[in-house]
Amino acid sequence: MEPVFNVRAFRQALGQFPTGVCVVTSMIGADKLGVTISSFNSLSLDPPLILFSIDRRAASLPLWRRAEGFTVNVLSENQEDLSNRFSRALTNKWEGIVCHMDSGCGVDLPGAAALFHCARWAVHEGGDHLLFIGLVESFQSFGDRRPLVFSKGRYAALEDAFRNEASWPLAMHY
Repeated sequence: MEPVFNVRAFRQALGQFPTGVCVVTSMIGADKLGVTISSFNSLSLDPPLILFSIDRRAASLPLWRRAEGFTVNVLSENQEDLSNRFSRALTNKWEGIVCHMDSGCGVDLPGAAALFHCARWAVHEGGDHLLFIGLVESFQSFGDRRPLVFSKGRYAALEDAFRNEASWPLAMHY
């Protein structure tokens, strides 16, 4: 008999890894899509690829499958309200938001810490999620804005001072 896998304990263990919070946006005709994710990651520098995932149960997944491009909005620490708004299913997420449409990609949300405009590169099966890989066509970064962080099931904040000098890229990557 196989041991029972404790999903709740697994989620708590994953919560030990802090992540940034993003809202991924896209346009399908005149319809704007937006979803909060914490699964954003870099994939490749050459070519410049990023990835994120969307739960198979997401009501908007059929539209996301059709998206030819998207924008990853890395939220700033003062954008918890946007994170919460875009994490709710079947609501009017866009009501009252003034935003910039990026032709062929998605929607730029004002105040984001960084923006990545991407063309769809690939979509892959990933258990209970679909993995979306995007080819970064352009990006913007706003160094004066601190990112919104999520850890242990709640929003968190970065310390004001870093512990040591930047050492990127780490040797473990090569």
